[in-house]
Amino acid sequence: MLNIGLLGCGRIGQVHARSVGQLDGVRVTAVADAMPDAANALASKIGADVREASALITSADVDAVVIGTPTDTHYDLIHQAAAAGKAIFCEKPVDMSADRIRDCQTAVTEAGVAFLTAFNRRFDPNFANLQQRLRAGEIGDVEIVSILSRDPSPPPISYIKTSGGLFRDMMIHDFDMARFLLAEEPVQVFAVGSALVDPAIGEAGDVDTAAVTLTTASGKICQISNSRRATYGYDQRVEVHGSKGMLRAANMLENTVEVAGTTGFQTAPAQHFFLERYEAAYRNEMARFVEAVQTGNTPSPSIDDGLRAQMLADAAAKSLETGAPVAL
Repeated sequence: MLNIGLLGCGRIGQVHARSVGQLDGVRVTAVADAMPDAANALASKIGADVREASALITSADVDAVVIGTPTDTHYDLIHQAAAAGKAIFCEKPVDMSADRIRDCQTAVTEAGVAFLTAFNRRFDPNFANLQQRLRAGEIGDVEIVSILSRDPSPPPISYIKTSGGLFRDMMIHDFDMARFLLAEEPVQVFAVGSALVDPAIGEAGDVDTAAVTLTTASGKICQISNSRRATYGYDQRVEVHGSKGMLRAANMLENTVEVAGTTGFQTAPAQHFFLERYEAAYRNEMARFVEAVQTGNTPSPSIDDGLRAQMLADAAAKSLETGAPVAL
C-alpha cells in the first residue's frame, strides 16, 4: 500500500483525493491545509488524519506527498519533501520563478526522489491518443500545431492579482501541450494580448485574451489562443497539421445526441468546466504517478517539464511587454 500525504484540501486537493480513492494499492493517509475546516472536512470524508504540513511531510507512514497548495508555498514544501525523501506530485506551476524552479530541481535531483509536475492535459484520453498517433507517423512530419483554450468565465479579480498572469496561470498548460506535441523545443516566442472580457483584469495588470506563436529551430510552428470567456462552454481543442494529413481533438460535449431540423443540425454544449472535462485526465495522471513510485520509474512530466513551460510563459510575458519576439 502506497501512503499519500495530501497538502492542500481546496478544490484541486479534493480532485486528487477522489483520484486516489479510485485506484488500487494507494490511499490518502493524512491531509494538511492552512484552513482547518477544509482539512477536517476532507479528512472526515476520506478517512484520513489531519496533521500540520511539516509533520505530515516527515511522517513515517507517508511515502509520497501531493502538493495542491497555493503556488507561493510550493518552493518550501518541495524542499522539505525532498529532504524527507518523499516522492512528490506537484501542481502547476511549480513556482512563479524559473530560477526558484531550478533550485527545486537541484533539491529533487540531489535527494533522488520521484517528481511529477501535474500537467494533467497530457493524460486526457483524446489528447494522449492524438499524441501517440502523431509519434507513430500517421500524419507525417509536424508542420503546424494549433491549441485553443477558452474558459467559460474569468476568475475573481482577487485571484487574477495573485495568479502570475494569464501566461503563467492559464496558458502554461498549453505551453506544455505544445512541447508534448512538437517534440522539439521552441526557440522563439511572440505574444499579443488584450483585456477585452473585463476592464478590471487590465487594471490589475493582466490580459484576458491572448495569442502566442512558438517557433522551433526546424521551423515548426505552434499557435496558441486563450480567452477568459466562452459563452458556449469550456472550449478545449487541439489540431496538428502534418505533411501527410491532420489530427484533431474536438471538444467534449455534455452528451452525444444530435438533433436536426429546419435550422440545421444542433449538438449539446461543450462540458462547462475543467473538473468535468478533465476528470479522466486527473485520474490517469495520479495513476501514472503511483505507478512510477511503486516501480521506481521516472515520472513524466518531470520537474524539468515544469521548468521549460515556465520559461515559455516568462518569454510570452516579456514579448507582450516589449512587443517583440523573444529568443530562447
